[in-house]
Amino acid sequence: MTTELRPLCESDWDAWYDRLDVAFGGVPDGPERRAWWRAITEVERAFGVWDGDGIVGTGGSFSFGLTVPGGNELPVAGVTLISVQPTHRRRGLLRSMMRHQLTDVHERGEALAALTATEPAIYGRFGYGPATQAMSMTVDTVRLAAPDLPGVDGVRLRLVDPEASVAECERVYGQLVPTRPGMLARRPHWERQHVLDPESERDGAGQLQCVLAEVDGDVRGYARYAVKPDWDHTGPRGAVLVRQIDALDPVTYAALWRYLFGIDLTTSVVARGRPLDDPLPHLVADQRRCAIRMQEQLFVRPVDVGAALGARTYRAPVEVVLEVADDFCPWNAGRWRLSGDEQGAVCERTTDPAELALSVRELGSAYLGGFALSTLAGAGRVRELRPGALAAASLAFGSDVAPWLPHGF
Repeated sequence: MTTELRPLCESDWDAWYDRLDVAFGGVPDGPERRAWWRAITEVERAFGVWDGDGIVGTGGSFSFGLTVPGGNELPVAGVTLISVQPTHRRRGLLRSMMRHQLTDVHERGEALAALTATEPAIYGRFGYGPATQAMSMTVDTVRLAAPDLPGVDGVRLRLVDPEASVAECERVYGQLVPTRPGMLARRPHWERQHVLDPESERDGAGQLQCVLAEVDGDVRGYARYAVKPDWDHTGPRGAVLVRQIDALDPVTYAALWRYLFGIDLTTSVVARGRPLDDPLPHLVADQRRCAIRMQEQLFVRPVDVGAALGARTYRAPVEVVLEVADDFCPWNAGRWRLSGDEQGAVCERTTDPAELALSVRELGSAYLGGFALSTLAGAGRVRELRPGALAAASLAFGSDVAPWLPHGF
């Protein structure tokens, strides 16, 4: 087999994306979604693997800003559109693509790479660790009273056209980005992702709806949703499918949920991909009726250990020497001294004795504060070399709010 990995050209995009469709099941996107993917593709960061005249592998990345603990926005490579054709499995193509991409990310000066994984087992060997989790809920709105807080009656709710309200929703979202690790500063065209609503993708639900929540004329929150009708012999059993819901304060958030609970002809609200510390389970009387499920979401990989650890703050003072293993990006391997607190941090090479030993994968899992180093140590993935080092570092790496990825890429 003779293959060649090379950068994507504008003229290659259609054939490249067609190959991606095949790799992900062969069901092509409709024209609206395909056009959106074309608009957001950063061709200069995309590449393909050719075997003769045919494309047999695809890959790319997006230029995002990622909120890290402390509120800083760190440039991150959002790894995406990775595929290998079934005719070319187990020939080292994926490994060569990942090596090419991580070298490119390093040369661009980006300290982190991140991805969402269709098959999570694949990416650990390339140094990506699960760093955030998401909560999904199917809420029984028949047995649960609607959320309520003092002041919700002062929130004005206005049903608006989803397309026409994009800018107002983006202003709310933008104010929330610095408040939670894992959130993405969206680049141009990404706001369109949330209002794409082709009928072929609705799975029996109605058109996308958007409700704005205002206080004294100021938009303080919004919810995008669709209603999926259903009936049985007892009457209506429709579901409200929540696409996004964001609010700048607890009262507005409760008012939006109260609205969603009260939509006619429905008996449940389904919300997927919410942060682990979402307030909704605490706004109802019985959390069990929320049918909560959890799943890992964002996978993070430090590409430059020193720059990544030095870019965030720490919940408690920390002074620790880390022995980092990284076979795939050898420039990361070795000992690093991390000194940090709530004001900032420095992480530099050192020859001092190591106090904790871990791989870059575990460092990625702990980076946003979503998984404790002590938990990873319990799984044998972090080793304490100096007594007391693990407890102190685990506390410092934590986050007061759960890290959360608001949407896929």
